[in-house]
Amino acid sequence: MATTNDCSSTDDIRSDQPLTHAQTVWFDEPLALERGGELPKIRCCYETWGTLNADASNAVLVCHAVSGDSHAARHDADDQPGWWDGLVGPGLPIDTNRFFVVCPNVLGGCRGTTGPGDLREIPPERNTGNTNDAKSTPEQSTPQIPYGADFPRITIGDMVEVQRRLADHLGIRKWRAIVGGSLGGHQALQWVARYPDCTDTCIAIATSPRLTSQALGFDVIARNAIQTDPHFQGGQYYGTSKRPDTGLAIARMLGHITYLSVEAMEAKFDPDRHDPRQIASQFEQRFSIGSYLAHQGQKFTTRFDANSYITLSMAMDLFDLGGTRLRLMETFDDCTCDFLLVSFSSDWLFPPAQSREIVNALTALDKRVTYAEITTDAGHDAFLIARDMATYGPLVQERLWQSSEKPQDTSSQRANSETPVQLTVAEESILGFIPAGDSVLDLGCGTGELLAAIRDQHSGIPMRLMGVEVAQENILATAMRGIDVIDYDLNNGLPAFIDDQFDVVVLNATLQAVDNVVALLDEMLRVGKRAIISFPNFAYKALREDYVTRGRSPRAPGEFDFDWHDTPNRRFPTIADVHDLLIQMNVKIDQEIYWDVSQSRHIDADDNPNLNADTAVMVIHRS
Repeated sequence: MATTNDCSSTDDIRSDQPLTHAQTVWFDEPLALERGGELPKIRCCYETWGTLNADASNAVLVCHAVSGDSHAARHDADDQPGWWDGLVGPGLPIDTNRFFVVCPNVLGGCRGTTGPGDLREIPPERNTGNTNDAKSTPEQSTPQIPYGADFPRITIGDMVEVQRRLADHLGIRKWRAIVGGSLGGHQALQWVARYPDCTDTCIAIATSPRLTSQALGFDVIARNAIQTDPHFQGGQYYGTSKRPDTGLAIARMLGHITYLSVEAMEAKFDPDRHDPRQIASQFEQRFSIGSYLAHQGQKFTTRFDANSYITLSMAMDLFDLGGTRLRLMETFDDCTCDFLLVSFSSDWLFPPAQSREIVNALTALDKRVTYAEITTDAGHDAFLIARDMATYGPLVQERLWQSSEKPQDTSSQRANSETPVQLTVAEESILGFIPAGDSVLDLGCGTGELLAAIRDQHSGIPMRLMGVEVAQENILATAMRGIDVIDYDLNNGLPAFIDDQFDVVVLNATLQAVDNVVALLDEMLRVGKRAIISFPNFAYKALREDYVTRGRSPRAPGEFDFDWHDTPNRRFPTIADVHDLLIQMNVKIDQEIYWDVSQSRHIDADDNPNLNADTAVMVIHRS
């Protein structure tokens, strides 16, 4: 597990300095809002990195979280830090040498795009002629005041519509990729739900199809803190000497707690919990966490607008792509892009289970999807922490490389040439059982070598290949081969997949390590038209000799090569035992092959393989 040696979020170093590289465009056409009403004209603030190519096919849209803005990364050495400096830049996962990267400030924000602080005409019922903060110009006889709390209720869909207008303005017909974390992930998912052909790749990080009730509760408290601040003034505090800074600071402090995990907070604050850093603040600083929260809350008020916080948090709370797999399948059914989803193990604000809901729906639709749950103790903030960016960044890089290459020049082939495939005897046998064109699901796929070998053996023939793996380093290795893989524990069955979704489901050298053998075999034969299993044979003579002759727990080369106290094997199947089980399950063996791997020798069926073979491979189907 990643430790909290450095769990500083890039959001902590944001400031109110001017965004020197920001650009602005006005859209004069009124924006009709999803929940009623309209905005008469829209200003969109955005930043870009890299160069748009001749056919505008290398554009990547980066979407920010609630407290973010258009400044995703530095533009040069003299620029102020960006919130995704570890991900966006020359040679980085979102490589600005190859891609034209666009990051707009969201609608409703306070860093250049139209939001509650913008002016509007005073409604007739409020135009008493003595409005303190009303403004007008010689060309404009109607007085104006900031929207304030009267800014219309907007949605993530409204934000996406502004971004779509920006794409049109820039001459971008289709994004190479849309990438975002947290609220940015919501925007990415909303893009592909609304415009199914809008991008080649959707990358959604630390996000969800909708907020949990617990997350909604925190947002409700945050908004109440702002709106009950005596200086909120009904949302029209602009131009006055008093602003709802106390309420906004409390909202931010509450947010900070939800962004961290228990482990991160203990590591960060427990060593000096009774030795807080003294700062000038009205907030309690009795403990180290108190001074930290007071500092973060007060700092936030210097760069963010309270009405924008209310507007954006409400838009996030209203976001709802579906609460069931069927509803999510309907949402993403028409999508033509591939997907990468990343969650974080200690994120309780946007828990991994919510990302898996999306993954399960996409998997059932047979969409191309890779999913990884990154092991970290940093909580939701992990997507903004340098050490965790370094972990999930290669997944982003590989997915973008895939989407940017022609079909005949996939990154998987590049990765394959850099990391030669080396198959075991069992895997070579499995390879021989899979005909060209068959779709294959490999359970416990390891580093993806078998799937890569299947692809390479049938080069040029379209084949749907997918892996399931739980080890983080194996997921990355498989993804780096250009193969879709999802992070899933086989002991939970295969609920993400529908009946007969694959021609072949493979379980290689894993049968002896799973918790519920019968349930998993049933699931394999539900999801696949046929299944291939390989397993070590624990009746192998060398193992019996360890017991009988030397009185030792069995150990031999290959899958048996573990000490009794650290073996992953929890079952000890023999060929005869598996035959009996398959008969009980009404499962037929179509083909089988046996090996004495230690002697590099094939064992014939009439040569007592139950005693003389150490490895078995079987092709099975339900009778």
